[in-house]
Amino acid sequence: MDLATFWFVLVAILWIGYLVLEGFDFGVGMLTRRFARDDTERRVLINTIGPVWDGNEVWMVTAVGATFAAFPEWYATAWSSYYLPLVLVLVLLILRGLAFEYRAKHDSHRWRQWWDGAIFWGSAGPAFFWGVLLAGFAQGLPLDSNHDFVGDMTDIITPYTVLGGVVTLLLSVLHGAHYVALKTVGDIRDRARIVAARVAVLAVAVTGGFATWTVSLRGDGSFTWLAMLTGGVTLGLLAAGLVITRRREGWAFAASFAAIAGVGIVLFASLYPQVVPSTVDASGSLTVAGASSTEYTLTVMTWVAVPLVPLVLLYQGWVYWTFRRRIGIQHIAPAGASQH
Repeated sequence: MDLATFWFVLVAILWIGYLVLEGFDFGVGMLTRRFARDDTERRVLINTIGPVWDGNEVWMVTAVGATFAAFPEWYATAWSSYYLPLVLVLVLLILRGLAFEYRAKHDSHRWRQWWDGAIFWGSAGPAFFWGVLLAGFAQGLPLDSNHDFVGDMTDIITPYTVLGGVVTLLLSVLHGAHYVALKTVGDIRDRARIVAARVAVLAVAVTGGFATWTVSLRGDGSFTWLAMLTGGVTLGLLAAGLVITRRREGWAFAASFAAIAGVGIVLFASLYPQVVPSTVDASGSLTVAGASSTEYTLTVMTWVAVPLVPLVLLYQGWVYWTFRRRIGIQHIAPAGASQH
């Protein structure tokens, strides 16, 4: 495997890791709106992701940084094409981060209600738009022979990419419900299992359709194994819906984890050896080899990444292990007391 391909795989792993880890806390953020019956339950949900949500967002920063360093032309072309949606995503993520920190700073219902809205939309918006943007890579963009974007928003927001956004939104809600069931006790845990079982039914149909559509975009020899992977994603979601009804929250969380990872693999695998296909001029398509940095740059990056990535994974694993205990409304301080 050459270094350009190695870094394509690593960038894909970083984006998939972000979708999987940020996916469940996006899901929890969305559940704070209708699922939580009062402010105490809402605080329980927020506390389940309190120690980990900001660490999960580091995966996005790392994925963007790795894309910029390893594939500067991919970064420049794709991200300039997505400029407006990305600005919206970043604003929503900023508001969401502020909401986690500021909602408890003032004892006012209207104050908390405003920040709770920021948590919901700051979770739902990025969960949807990341799916739209990543699906856009698989669909392709109108790039001319100089790799410049020559289209408009109608080339980005299409039925296929909107379906991709719906998929990441649904999978985030499902993953978040599994996480809530895994991290809470009592009535919240029971209701989270019910929500997860219901969402799983819809997720199977929508995700299966999207993955099949993605596979159909490829007409070469990779079709067969991509189709098999699509079947695996669907089976994973079916398994998640089955085991959550049997109070096996850990296995359900692992199943939705695998399903989201599977969707990400289908998207990135459908691209290779390209990173952005051109829909108007074949010579404008960006390939892994053509969009990568120099061999020297990739070599230096590899020497830095190989020892550091395992350390980061070990540290994040330790954080999850440290904050593994379940919580419930009995662990939440009364209103007006010190809260988070």
